[in-house]
Amino acid sequence: MKKIIQSFTLFTGLLLAASCEKVENKIYLESGKDPVLTISTTNVSLEPGNEAKEALRLNWTNPDYMFTTGVSSHDVTYTIQIDVEGGKFASDKKGEVVVAKELSKTFTVAELNGFLGNTMKLQTEPRRSYVLEVRVVASIGAAAKRYSNEFKITTSPFNPPPKVEPPGTLINNYNDGELWIVGDASPNGWANPLQAAYKTSHKFTRKSKTLYELTIALPGGGGYKLIQQDGNWDTQYHMTVGTWAGGEFEKKNADPTFPGPSTGAGTYTITVNFQLGTYSVVKI
Repeated sequence: MKKIIQSFTLFTGLLLAASCEKVENKIYLESGKDPVLTISTTNVSLEPGNEAKEALRLNWTNPDYMFTTGVSSHDVTYTIQIDVEGGKFASDKKGEVVVAKELSKTFTVAELNGFLGNTMKLQTEPRRSYVLEVRVVASIGAAAKRYSNEFKITTSPFNPPPKVEPPGTLINNYNDGELWIVGDASPNGWANPLQAAYKTSHKFTRKSKTLYELTIALPGGGGYKLIQQDGNWDTQYHMTVGTWAGGEFEKKNADPTFPGPSTGAGTYTITVNFQLGTYSVVKI
């Protein structure tokens, strides 16, 4: 009788141990195909006055992701990558456009021209002819990437509208176009209107409608804003991302400020590019 009880106890223990084991149902990617890309033309026409017209149409096939649970029901993300010839989609000029779910993308002249000039920062004035490489990358999240075939396209972008509205745009049709530095990173401090002694030394030189430059002695540290009307904060420019040495900005009465140089007192050249929405600061 004792042996029967011991056997029953052992059997019960094995059942309990088996029932406590964690059952894992892992899902694995079994297969997928590289999308096949087709484009409407390899010679893309970009001309002022045709901004609303179609410039380039891309179509690609579904990568048909297959998981152990069946065909994927996840949303697939498609990233159109455009790079300069020879960049191999890794150069500092590469630009990307993300398309969710759809299997096509049509660029208007205005959209593609603006992307090439303001996002990829290609030289557009004077106009240059570029050979560009195009492909599509399919993915689910950050995984399961599949790469399409590549195309080369030729085009000559023209100067698109500036990324950031330049000074004077709404003030006498560019006739003024003035720009000053204001803040405790400058000798003037935050006084606005500027102190009389600094109205000239804190004023930028307009190199073109979209490019401004100022060489000025700065104390180091602090912060500053850029204003286009002496005494008016509402048409100011402030940094969006970056460091004291460079970054991006926008026109808005907001923070953060442009940070003053962390390298200390000295003479600096500040260059502000409204076409690209970027700025740079160099100690001289």
